[in-house]
Amino acid sequence: MKTRQAMVRRHTAETHIDLKLVLDGHGCYDVTTGIRFFDHMLELLARHGGFDLNLRCQGDLDVDQHHTVEDVGLALGQAFDLALGVRRGIHRAGWFVMPMDESLALAAVDFSGRAHAVTNLALRARLVGDLQTELVADFMDGLALGARANVHVKTFYGRSSHHQIEAVFKALARALRAACARDTRLARVLPSTKGLL
Repeated sequence: MKTRQAMVRRHTAETHIDLKLVLDGHGCYDVTTGIRFFDHMLELLARHGGFDLNLRCQGDLDVDQHHTVEDVGLALGQAFDLALGVRRGIHRAGWFVMPMDESLALAAVDFSGRAHAVTNLALRARLVGDLQTELVADFMDGLALGARANVHVKTFYGRSSHHQIEAVFKALARALRAACARDTRLARVLPSTKGLL
């Protein structure tokens, strides 16, 4: 079977991103964004999704973290979009509920061709490690837009903001993995009655 992979180069006045994504990988990663906790979350995404991810981002962190986090989301979403191609023969949608110690998170993804993100997190901390926690929503917005997908994430409860964010990224990884998976029974079928995704 053809390897589903994509390379994305996004160079703007705010960020320089070079990214390679292999959907049918082994969970290998090499990630550098300049925000260490964000790197850790992207590493979790690769490992739990079974994706191979090489990502280098140099962003204007002297201004703020926003451009880096959002643009990485956009570039990663674009990589999923390119790697999936016409999306024929995939499951298209996936969801996962992930516990992380005292926290519980849900992620649901649909590669519908329509971009929409809903992020419902009740985080108490402004920072986890060196990541501004409000930017998790900006990452999800960028991912949905780049991937032309519906992306919904939610935490049900949790004491630790670290654990809640980690549970969200692990759930997202598993939901993406399920949605990208090849459907052996409907291998040649586009998962839509519209005839287009």
